[in-house]
Amino acid sequence: MTREEILNKKPLHVLEKIRENLERLNEKMEVMIELQKHGHKDIQPLPDTPLDVMTLLSMPDHLRKTAMTICRCGRATADEVAQQTSRARAVESAYLNQLVIMGYLKKERKGRKAYFYADRDSQG
Repeated sequence: MTREEILNKKPLHVLEKIRENLERLNEKMEVMIELQKHGHKDIQPLPDTPLDVMTLLSMPDHLRKTAMTICRCGRATADEVAQQTSRARAVESAYLNQLVIMGYLKKERKGRKAYFYADRDSQG
C-alpha cells in the first residue's frame, strides 16, 4: 500500500468512527427522551421499603436488573452500575434515582459523586 493510499484511508477511518459515535449518541438520546416522556409522575415516594425477593420479582425487568446490581455491589455509582449492566450511565442514573424515589435505595453524595445503596438496617 502506498503512502498516499494510507493517508487517504485515515480520514475515512476517522469519519467512520465519528459516524459510529453519533449512532451510539442517538440511541442514548432516544432512551433519555423515552425516560422523560414517561417521567416520574406515577411514582409515589415510600419510606424505607424493603428490597426483598418478592419486591424484586414485582419490579419491572429494567428496575430489577439495576436493583440486583446494587444488591451485589453493596454501594456503587451510576457509572459502576452501568459497567455491570452494559447500559448507558444516564439510563442507570435515571433508574437508580427512580428506585430512590420509590424508597428501595438510598443515595449519598460524596463530593461530585453520588453513591447508591440498599439500606441494610431497614431490610430486616
